[in-house]
Amino acid sequence: MVSPLKSLKWYRSLATKKGRLEAQAFTVEGDRAIRQILTTHPKNIVEILTTDTTPPVYRDYPVGSLTESQFNSICQTKTPQGILAVVRLPADIYTNSLPSSIGRKVLLMEDIQDPGNAGTLIRTAAAFDFSGVIMTESCADPFSPKCIQSTAGTVLSQWLRRTADYLKLTRSLQDSGYTLIAAEVNAKGQPSVLSQHDKILLALGNEADGLSGALLEQADYRVRLPIIPEKAESLNVAVCGAILMYLSIKKT
Repeated sequence: MVSPLKSLKWYRSLATKKGRLEAQAFTVEGDRAIRQILTTHPKNIVEILTTDTTPPVYRDYPVGSLTESQFNSICQTKTPQGILAVVRLPADIYTNSLPSSIGRKVLLMEDIQDPGNAGTLIRTAAAFDFSGVIMTESCADPFSPKCIQSTAGTVLSQWLRRTADYLKLTRSLQDSGYTLIAAEVNAKGQPSVLSQHDKILLALGNEADGLSGALLEQADYRVRLPIIPEKAESLNVAVCGAILMYLSIKKT
């Protein structure tokens, strides 16, 4: 079926946080990323926009046909793929309340500002079975176009919270039996501790400044990856996070 299209201005507004909050929606570009959303949260897909024949997998959704010029005008990627989904924002993203079902592993991102890093970490968290991600208000918005592109459709694969009260949530998790493990470039602890606890909260810090003193003081463990400082002073935060999340896998 063909839907009555909203204005192109409305679709373009979804590139801004204000527009997304007003519409309670965001956009996902590319067939593979949309299919990932379809796998995990099919009811969140509101509409499909395309310049070509719509794949049969989207037959149950309203479809809008655009010219290539119209489509390119609402896309944020350099090389638009000809298909885009409007997706409903999940509830409670910008609140300071934890979900009723938290899961065993949670990722905390403190002031990670690059949307590529933030999106890659969300994607990696999903891949290594982290149930949730807590983000500070200074983090890149998880539903910004560049962040969404980096998540490759996994942004709804776990619960998300973006809040100024992240330290309060962190303490609440610790009080509930979660072990707070902080990644710090000068730490003495070994990352093997990640697989030794049943419930963990892994904290990663800002690209330039690392974790705040307040969070480091609150941590149960501080760990570092044993890199060779003479050859590389540090690792990109998304690379560091990926290795640490892999090391969180419990050995059987």
